[in-house]
Amino acid sequence: MGKTVLTVLGVVLAVWLVMTVIGSILSMLKFFFFIGLVAVVVVLAVTAVSKMSKSN
Repeated sequence: MGKTVLTVLGVVLAVWLVMTVIGSILSMLKFFFFIGLVAVVVVLAVTAVSKMSKSN
């Protein structure tokens, strides 16, 4: 009986760990996506300002 309880507890713990790792990876990817998006906006803004100052 004790072995069965420990096996079930181990499986539940393993599933919880996998879900936690997947959640962390998705959160990290979302964070990197937003950082990349901000970087693209900054590069576009700097490029636009640079082109405007050259034309004047």
